Amino acid sequence: MTDLIKLTAAEIAAKIASGEVTAVQVTEAHLARIEAVDEKVHAFLHVDREGALAQAREVDAKRERGEKLGPLAGVPLALKDIFTTKGIPTTVGSKILEGWIPPYDATLTRKLKEADVVILGKTNMDEFAMGSSTENSAYGPTGNPWDLTKIPGGSGGGSSAALASYEAPLAIGTDTGGSIRQPAAVTGTVGVKPTYGAVSRYGMVAFSSSLDQGGPCARTVLDAALLHEAIAGHDPLDSTSIDAPVPPVVEAARNGDVKGMRVGVVKQFRGEGYQAGVLQRFDESVELLKELGAEVVEVDCPSFDLALAAYYLIAPSECSSNLARFDAMRYGLRVGDDGTKSAEDVTALTREAGFGDEVKRRVILGTYALSSGYYDAYYGSAQKVRTLITRDFEKAFGEGGVDVLISPTTPTTAFPIGERADDPMAMYLADLCTIPTNLAGNAAMSLPCGLAPEDGMPVGLQIIAPAMADDRLYRVGAAVEAAFNARWGHPLLEEAPSL
Repeated sequence: MTDLIKLTAAEIAAKIASGEVTAVQVTEAHLARIEAVDEKVHAFLHVDREGALAQAREVDAKRERGEKLGPLAGVPLALKDIFTTKGIPTTVGSKILEGWIPPYDATLTRKLKEADVVILGKTNMDEFAMGSSTENSAYGPTGNPWDLTKIPGGSGGGSSAALASYEAPLAIGTDTGGSIRQPAAVTGTVGVKPTYGAVSRYGMVAFSSSLDQGGPCARTVLDAALLHEAIAGHDPLDSTSIDAPVPPVVEAARNGDVKGMRVGVVKQFRGEGYQAGVLQRFDESVELLKELGAEVVEVDCPSFDLALAAYYLIAPSECSSNLARFDAMRYGLRVGDDGTKSAEDVTALTREAGFGDEVKRRVILGTYALSSGYYDAYYGSAQKVRTLITRDFEKAFGEGGVDVLISPTTPTTAFPIGERADDPMAMYLADLCTIPTNLAGNAAMSLPCGLAPEDGMPVGLQIIAPAMADDRLYRVGAAVEAAFNARWGHPLLEEAPSL
């Protein structure tokens, strides 16, 4: 059974389809792994043992009846605790929703079930997806399986840690400013932010509605592509959902080739504040792309220098609006309702008890930015900067431009838990390279490109593609992954962290 947890999702699906193993055996192996190591890692907030085994038994029954199984049938998955799941808790890492049992499934959850993916449980995260380290969870931090004293990224650190510790071969994350890609980078896994609107947000608890995007997390590029295909597609329940065919991501992942492609290196994503080992591994990746036949050019995107400031006005403003619904009147926590207090008092007491410091910080900042007299100066200006960033992307990808852009995913490797807890600005800088893509709505991927020589921790390579050209991410990612593995070995599969 130990060998089952080391297989890729594609390998597991093939073995289940052929009858070599059962879905129940695979699920039991991963549940046993969770039981063995998650007390140390804390990747999961809720493990749905009975539900997972019931799903697995149904997959085995379908195979015995001769029904055709999907590409990921029977493969276990760790689901970020931001997607509603009927009958099991959805807390968004917050005390304000502790114990809440949704009466419906998110569209993404439903699609996973329809694809016969086995949902193991819900993973830990920064409260309401606000953070870069999973330290803002109301239920305690998650450790990085490479070094449990360091962060696994955020906000989706539980999902990335579940992958890196072999508790699940697949996971789901959400990316508002880098919360899929940054955890992938610091744990040596693969994370993809699809084009905004490509994966339904219906049933995903909102943080910043114009930026939030669910996406696949895995240990290989092909596994991420198979999961991407399963969860993407138009959803009439989501007004921002794109009504267009899903790009051929699986085909691209199976046929990775960069010959003749123009690859742009973003000028703004290096320099002061970047760890030497991160830049060393990135430069090696650039040389690797040249060897594989890509034409590499430097691209100047001057507005990217303003992205962090714009993001931290737009995202808090939208979070201020979205979190207004947590008023103690409709669902979740209620504090102080003793019959003597007004509704306003109960709302205030509930929010004081239910929201953590980072959520309060962003709600206050966003409310201020949207207030009368400051709206145009702050929020309005940030939206203008967003337009400039989008134009920089359009120019880079336009006629005569590049096919994809590349950069380091994060300026540094994983930092120690607690190191930046009292310094919000230092924490925000972890998303320096990832935020522009969210502001423009493009697609992006992080994949492993080795270990930093200073600390032996994983480094991520970021690939950015135009909107609805998600297949380019997988084409380039698969080529880099194959070449990297042939030369140096996969940093996770070959040098797995010890738990």
